[in-house]
Amino acid sequence: MSIVLRSKYPPAAVDVFCGVGGLTHGMLKEGIPVYAGVDIDPKCRYPYEKNNRCLFVEEDVAKLSGLEVASFFPVNHTKILVGCAPCQPFSTYTRGKKERNLHKWRLLSAFGRIIRESDADIVSMENVPQLEKEVIFTRFVTDLRSRGYVVTFSNVNCWKYGVPQTRTRLVLFASKYGQVDLLAPTHPSNRCRTVRQAIERLEPIKAGKISLHDPLHRASALSAQNLQRIRASKPGGTWRDWSEHLVAECHKAETGETYPGVYGRMAWDHLGPTVTTQCHGFGNGRFGHPEQNRAISLREAALLQTFPRRYRFVGPDDPITFHHLGRLIGNAVPVRLGRIIARSILKHLDAQCES
Repeated sequence: MSIVLRSKYPPAAVDVFCGVGGLTHGMLKEGIPVYAGVDIDPKCRYPYEKNNRCLFVEEDVAKLSGLEVASFFPVNHTKILVGCAPCQPFSTYTRGKKERNLHKWRLLSAFGRIIRESDADIVSMENVPQLEKEVIFTRFVTDLRSRGYVVTFSNVNCWKYGVPQTRTRLVLFASKYGQVDLLAPTHPSNRCRTVRQAIERLEPIKAGKISLHDPLHRASALSAQNLQRIRASKPGGTWRDWSEHLVAECHKAETGETYPGVYGRMAWDHLGPTVTTQCHGFGNGRFGHPEQNRAISLREAALLQTFPRRYRFVGPDDPITFHHLGRLIGNAVPVRLGRIIARSILKHLDAQCES
């Protein structure tokens, strides 16, 4: 069967390392059906299934058979395999340590094995930019190319595609049909989505309080000292704007000068910072609300990740904790980026059908 004929089959996707479903949701919004999402974390099941109506498979990807993945795809469809292997080993913070979490390294290799065993037609992967510099990534790409895939990858400024953050991610495509090109940017610098556009409409709440209308719109409590600090913080400023008595001892040392982004407020009409798993804490980055004296809420973090306002992350009777939800939201692929990945794949398939 020729490649061109194969590409005319309707698309079908499986999402490995699916998390709470950011990438899946983006693909569904663009019309690519997703037949399964795989993740080892049981806490991802409810949000993944509730919001996407897709099968959730709770399994360790390192032990997952590519033949099992292949069974999720319907017959006579173009098999699209997407995923984001956990990136902790490649983060800037971890790279500075002598000891790395080597257990996580195997997950990129496992993803490569699943690609081979499932015989996917098209692959896309999203990860941290630092991964590009690692030997394991070079091996991953070399193996794909040796198996006939045309591979492209680039570091993507997510704000250029409508994500209201400074987030930069590595996006890779591999296709048996030819080169997949990422769509041209959709948002020039004078039209980038801002913090204001993402979160301004939410009701005001105080530090340590919860919205009466949305249990995810809750802000972590602040100590008396941190409340003084955030009151002294300017939108877009740093802790250097504070009076001397408010500055932490670690920042007074010479090494502290290299951390201007902690204890900062966002600015309404600018991009937000990269949302992390610790985004609910004022001292963990530039996560102060632009004008309310608190860190951003979990719902605000989700909106900055471009999840819909009504996206459900926990069941009605499940507890909501900052550690748990912060991790799920911070690790997610922004839904908007998922939509761009899906559009890029669909454009690629359309081109094959026309050839």
